[in-house]
Amino acid sequence: MSVPVWTRDEIESPCVQICVVHPETRLCTGCARSIDEITQWSRMTPEARSAIIAELPLRDAGPKTRRGGRAARLKR
Repeated sequence: MSVPVWTRDEIESPCVQICVVHPETRLCTGCARSIDEITQWSRMTPEARSAIIAELPLRDAGPKTRRGGRAARLKR
């Protein structure tokens, strides 16, 4: 006897659980979405979410490397 597997419909999201908004670009450094996009995400149509997901690779959310921390400050 086969037991059906329980599934649920999740909203597709580019979130990678690194939620830090870059102070200059105002984009999340994890997923590159704006605060407005993140806030409205669950209320957007699938087409609107797909359009945003398609343009995320073109966005520069912020620096991809660390700024240097203590070592960089000591070099000054």
